[in-house]
Amino acid sequence: MAPERPDRRLLLVHGFGGSRLDFADWLPRFDAAGWQAHAVELPGHGSALADPTGYSLSAFADFVLAEADRLGWPRFMLLGHSMGGMIAQLVALGRGADRLDGLILMGTSHGPIPVERDVIELGQSIVRSGGLAALVEAQRGRPGSSSHERLLRDRPGYREFMESKALAMDPAMWLALVEEMAGQADRLDGLRSLALATLVVVGEQDDFRPACERLAQAIPGARLAVIADAGHSPQFEAPEAWWHEISSFLEEVG
Repeated sequence: MAPERPDRRLLLVHGFGGSRLDFADWLPRFDAAGWQAHAVELPGHGSALADPTGYSLSAFADFVLAEADRLGWPRFMLLGHSMGGMIAQLVALGRGADRLDGLILMGTSHGPIPVERDVIELGQSIVRSGGLAALVEAQRGRPGSSSHERLLRDRPGYREFMESKALAMDPAMWLALVEEMAGQADRLDGLRSLALATLVVVGEQDDFRPACERLAQAIPGARLAVIADAGHSPQFEAPEAWWHEISSFLEEVG
């Protein structure tokens, strides 16, 4: 194991319907590379407690900073996946700006998510009437990217892993965040003045790829990494290519 250094700290933030387990397999590898890495579990997800005060992207950004405080990290690198990438943008543009040494935005958007309004409203109706179990059942026949379908077919237990994370969500969180992400303000103009080393990484089959390309163009000096044969979760779909891009960037910045 490489020696840990206080300036090599990485906070990883999962996406909507994800959990800290989305990065759990990688924590030993980060450790071996000399990084103190911590995967956050957002309220209303996984084993985290529900938040009776309500949910929002800004509240999640505050939660991420509170996690860094709890760890005793005055400065750190921040990786955000999907909704986690939106949260990471808010941290970088808000009161966490002077605490970041670098930013990794992964399969995310700078504004409203690329989902049709009628699809969102159908999902909301299903969750309100039948909960997350009904939504999981409704989505079983819905095809994903070819790389996602490959994992469902070839990796034992992957479907159950994905569905277990969906079933662990607080329905109130699902309803609040899907609505906010669909109508959130566009952050692209604010990001044009971001003075922070940034990597934007996205699977070539990801629906968020156009938004990621715009992010990389807008943020000064940002680098775009498009992962071949991957969709929305390249850390599972093309793990070695994903690790190469992430670890290379971390070494450059760290």
